[in-house]
Amino acid sequence: MVFRIGTADTGGTFDTQGMAVAEVFNESRPPEERCELTRSSASIDNANRLDRGEIEFGFMASNWVPRAGRGTAPFEHPIGLRTVSPANAGPIFFVALADTPVENIADLAGRRVAVGAGDSGMTQHVHTICDALGIPFSDFTPVYMGFPEGADALVTGEVDVQFQCPIPNAVMTDLSERARIRVVPYREEQIGHVLSQVPFYRRVIMRRGVFRGVDEDIPQIAVLNVLVTHERVDEDLVYALVSTLVGNTGRLARINPLFEGLDELYEPLRTQGPRTLELEGVPLHPGALRAYRDAGYL
Repeated sequence: MVFRIGTADTGGTFDTQGMAVAEVFNESRPPEERCELTRSSASIDNANRLDRGEIEFGFMASNWVPRAGRGTAPFEHPIGLRTVSPANAGPIFFVALADTPVENIADLAGRRVAVGAGDSGMTQHVHTICDALGIPFSDFTPVYMGFPEGADALVTGEVDVQFQCPIPNAVMTDLSERARIRVVPYREEQIGHVLSQVPFYRRVIMRRGVFRGVDEDIPQIAVLNVLVTHERVDEDLVYALVSTLVGNTGRLARINPLFEGLDELYEPLRTQGPRTLELEGVPLHPGALRAYRDAGYL
């Protein structure tokens, strides 16, 4: 059967990763067994479309997966999601102009911070990080605007700090060329404290030179993006897709740099077992479990 993978907006993280997955999966399949991409408005939409049976797989930011499983807002009822595979861990980070005296995440106090659109997932990430670190929103002035508008406001001095989405992204690259910027760092204990409280984040290193202004490796927090399915999806189909991903991590990374480090995201399966990908009660699909066992991860 032809099966469908829900991605996101054209050219976005999920869409380009989906294109790489389809390229690798489809090359050795007959036309009637290939996968097709169907674009969406990303995580929430993909969960709802899985629920309606409109797609068989979907990309999601992992912070939305437990909410869908429980049926808490913005979802109207519990959805029978099952995790399939990590996709990437993308750093979500604060940036400031190079001469702004913000030396640490704790220095947001008294600043104007562009946190994202008011109803966006990125704004919720700021709430999550600040809650974990005991930084109330009342300590700073949150400014609700999208990424392009937030970057413009940073350059013109209308805000002091901007929260940015995972790289590579065109807005961040353009911002780094327009102004001298730097990434606001965390202390190691701050990262550890956030990770101990938030299961859908990971520790990553933002590598030197990833964009202009990053002059050294910087530890940051990343949101884990995942590929999910529905509990009713056929086990053999899930097994085939996961086996393709596990067996082609290097090739996927060559096609799309967002897959760099995918093999590292699988490694915790060896020591922590399935729970490393079981997101607050949303378990791995049986087909994925079988694929990871056959690949030697479990």
